[in-house]
Amino acid sequence: MKTYSFQGVQPRIHPSVYAFDDVVVIGDVEIGADVSLWPGVTVRGDKGPVRIGRGSNVQDHAMLHSDPDHPLVLGTDVTVAHGALLHGCTIGAGTVVGIGAVVLNGVTVGESSRISAGVVLSAGPQYRPRSLIAGNPASVLMTLSDSDVAVLDETAAEYRELADRYRTRLRPVILPGRERPHAGSGA
Repeated sequence: MKTYSFQGVQPRIHPSVYAFDDVVVIGDVEIGADVSLWPGVTVRGDKGPVRIGRGSNVQDHAMLHSDPDHPLVLGTDVTVAHGALLHGCTIGAGTVVGIGAVVLNGVTVGESSRISAGVVLSAGPQYRPRSLIAGNPASVLMTLSDSDVAVLDETAAEYRELADRYRTRLRPVILPGRERPHAGSGA
């Protein structure tokens, strides 16, 4: 993980965070315990604060950014799927943000909700807890049941367990004819 201070403010990252080498974290960012940040994630707290709650996971190539009047806040045990873009929004505890979803300034999503893949949540709306949000334009399709919420909870737990396995079992390899052990060497 590459971390940078910006305008004298440096990230505050709990020692239990698992992050890949190419993750970039800048400025006013606070990341809680047992968070995992997967390949290609960028977290920019250069224009406003970013807070990532305990047990959350931010997957490959997701982008998290804030604005001066719109901090970005992820509650505990939030899953942000591959390629999602979150900007100046608040995502409630236990929520799953789908692959490629876009959530913009001022949006608040209540806890234990599911944002479907590819959805764009335009600036401003507030969504109640346990919402299934889908479609373009986005709308609430239904209120999630207890069994639906249990599946959301399993997603966050699955990624905490996966990060633990990566800590102990991931090993770089040197491929024949390559000088460096990591992909992306430009070769």
